[in-house]
Amino acid sequence: MIPLNDENPTELTPWMTVLLIATNFFLWFYVQGAGADFQQLEASVVVFGAQPCEITGACRVTDLGWSALLTSMFMHGGWGHILGNMLFLWTFGNNIEDSMGHVRFLVFYLVCGLAATFAHIGFSPASELPMVGASGAISGIMGAYILLYPHAKVRTFFPPIFFPRIRAVYFLLLWFVLQLWQAFETPGMGEEGGVAVWAHIGGFVAGLLLIKVFDRPRLVAAKRAGVQLPRDEAARLQW
Repeated sequence: MIPLNDENPTELTPWMTVLLIATNFFLWFYVQGAGADFQQLEASVVVFGAQPCEITGACRVTDLGWSALLTSMFMHGGWGHILGNMLFLWTFGNNIEDSMGHVRFLVFYLVCGLAATFAHIGFSPASELPMVGASGAISGIMGAYILLYPHAKVRTFFPPIFFPRIRAVYFLLLWFVLQLWQAFETPGMGEEGGVAVWAHIGGFVAGLLLIKVFDRPRLVAAKRAGVQLPRDEAARLQW
């Protein structure tokens, strides 16, 4: 399922969403060599990826250990991986940033990413394969989106079918159900080098649980009503 864009205009300029996307692409080119050299790509994944066994103590720490919980969120395994993640981040992230302001959004993003990583580790505690990608944090954004803006329309490509406009609640629920199906249909997924679906599930649930802690009700209410807040209040709330 590929979201092309949503019909949910933002009130704030999504500086943090843009910064996160730019940072991911910068590291993809500068650290990972844009995937052109397989050895460089593999080395970046091993060094900066989060290895469950190192976190749980099931194996010896050889690289960053606990620090990789953060760095792993900014590494990717290929062009399809990073392009897909950044498309989802842009489609849904700018509106969640709109609901809480820039700094709170960054904290929310990182906390959801950590929750996603721990969910993956919980189901693969002895795995030596490094986990990389922003999808866990982005899943948290999607969990927040389904609560705040369930009726927003999303233009979607579900190969081979284009859906001009589908409600976000249907898109995100179907996406989440597919993650659950994949997790239970292929329980070893993630341990054998596949998609870390439990990270997606954990991130999504974290977003559902944490959005009311991080969102600013005044920003959300104004956005839903389609009204602009006074300039001084908007300037105060955006951070």
